[in-house]
Amino acid sequence: MLTLGSSSANGAFQSYILGSRLPIVVALLAAMVVSGVLGCVVGVTGLKRLRQDYQAMIMLVVSIMATTVIGADQAIVNGNAGLSLIPNPLASLNGSARSWGYVALVAVVCVVAYAFLRRFTRGPLGRSLRAMRDDEDAAVAIGKNVVAMRLMVQGVGGAYAGLSGALLAGFIGGWSPSSWQYVETLALLTAIIVGGIGNDGGVLLGTVIVPVLILQGVQFLPQISGHPGLVEDFGWMILGLLTIAFIFVRSQGLVPERRSGSRPPGSRDLDAPAFAPVPVPVPVPVPVPVPARVPVPVPVAAPVPARVPRVSARVLDRTPPVPAEGVQGEDILVVRDLVRNFGGVRAVDGATFAVRRGSITGLIGPNGAGKSTVLGIVSGFIPASSGSVRFEGTEVTDVAAYRRARRGLVRTFQLPHEFGRLTTIENLLAAVPRQRGETAMSVLAGTRYWRAQERELTERAEQLLEMFAMGEKAGDLARELSGGQKRMLEVMRALMVEPKLLLLDEPMAGLSPMLSERLERVCTEMRAGGLSILFVEHELGAVERLCDHVVVMAQGKVLSQGSMADLRANKEVQDAYIVG
Repeated sequence: MLTLGSSSANGAFQSYILGSRLPIVVALLAAMVVSGVLGCVVGVTGLKRLRQDYQAMIMLVVSIMATTVIGADQAIVNGNAGLSLIPNPLASLNGSARSWGYVALVAVVCVVAYAFLRRFTRGPLGRSLRAMRDDEDAAVAIGKNVVAMRLMVQGVGGAYAGLSGALLAGFIGGWSPSSWQYVETLALLTAIIVGGIGNDGGVLLGTVIVPVLILQGVQFLPQISGHPGLVEDFGWMILGLLTIAFIFVRSQGLVPERRSGSRPPGSRDLDAPAFAPVPVPVPVPVPVPVPARVPVPVPVAAPVPARVPRVSARVLDRTPPVPAEGVQGEDILVVRDLVRNFGGVRAVDGATFAVRRGSITGLIGPNGAGKSTVLGIVSGFIPASSGSVRFEGTEVTDVAAYRRARRGLVRTFQLPHEFGRLTTIENLLAAVPRQRGETAMSVLAGTRYWRAQERELTERAEQLLEMFAMGEKAGDLARELSGGQKRMLEVMRALMVEPKLLLLDEPMAGLSPMLSERLERVCTEMRAGGLSILFVEHELGAVERLCDHVVVMAQGKVLSQGSMADLRANKEVQDAYIVG
């Protein structure tokens, strides 16, 4: 439409809108812009926080609706007849020279487009996109705006689709909505599934196998007498069987996704052990007299051998100290009259408490008391029915979860949320805020723009891994870690966000005595460095050792507050734990 000129030209045998005679290059760029905008529109309306299979169905439905509407309205693009006489960019060439010249032109465009796209998929930006793909909630918890990232993906993907469609229309010289069949889209989807969705080489291999070898190959088979079209249908039958077989038998495709091999220049081999963990003896129980019917706290652990690395100032240099305008001991978090209803159930009923700056506050209570719900409301993952949450003196009740994380209000989850297809060290690097490699400038400038910062961040992540005695796991995929290691990884990832208030949801659950002791020591030293912690935990021994202040909840209400020693003797608290 942008190159055909006025619809009155050529005898006015076709009608369309936006008729003009722009240069081919300008028209191609316009096609990319328009398609990118349409991609964002589809992303806003249909792709917010949906599973990938639902996304595919929505895209297919949108395509069918679009072609139906376009074909039904004669004034837009000449109805189902479509457009013809679209100028070829190489119209000055003749015969086979034009055809092969166009192949060469498309090849050059493909190489340039691929090189440019790799700047999105490699480096810190690509790492964040893969993190979002693996676990959106975990990405939000470290401050990623997953909606904006989805729109960016849709916009870039739409622009590339517009470029490829414009090149195809220029080669054929025409376009018609009636010529498009949704099964062709399914063929491309099958090619990706067969080749491997997370691997460029796999997608290329699948494209050769499915659209080229199978769909084009069946056309050379002899026709079956009395059954016209059956041979062509046979190709689609093969595609259906391939799709089902690969989804159930080999979902990763012929070429599985490779773990990222990118590593900043100068960093050490991440597969080499960074620290050999030293066995920590299991603490010997020490009887502590307590009132009847109250859980006995776990005793203080035995001293840790000196070879276990301690938190150094260099490791903590990215954890903000207490702000100059803040006062040690003032309230960093104030929760007031918090209410959350789930249908007819009131999970949180008027909870009110505060967390002092530079302290560790425990949030305890029996199962179903509403502790994790409170943590979800404070972090922004669960909206409050009423009440308020103030962080550093600012109302954040209606602030999005990712924005709270960027302000320093960072959480972990009750069940580990790791980025499974990222390595352990990539999980940590993905959490670092304000990375130069995640900006638009990094896509334009390339690795030189962010390489130095990435090297520094990698060193910091390596130190944190050594502090948690997981240096030898740096190059392992996060999904291959044990349950306890995944939980420690989530805590480390939260620390990489540079939190001011860290929300820990049952971090001791599933940890071995050695890992529990190490986590307790880290929490203690982080508190000494100015970090505030709100700590939901059932292991009362850890609460006793770590927490400066304890809040007890039962049936959605705050039952009592104070030191663990005072609460232990509280009859109301005892009844809550026993009766529930």
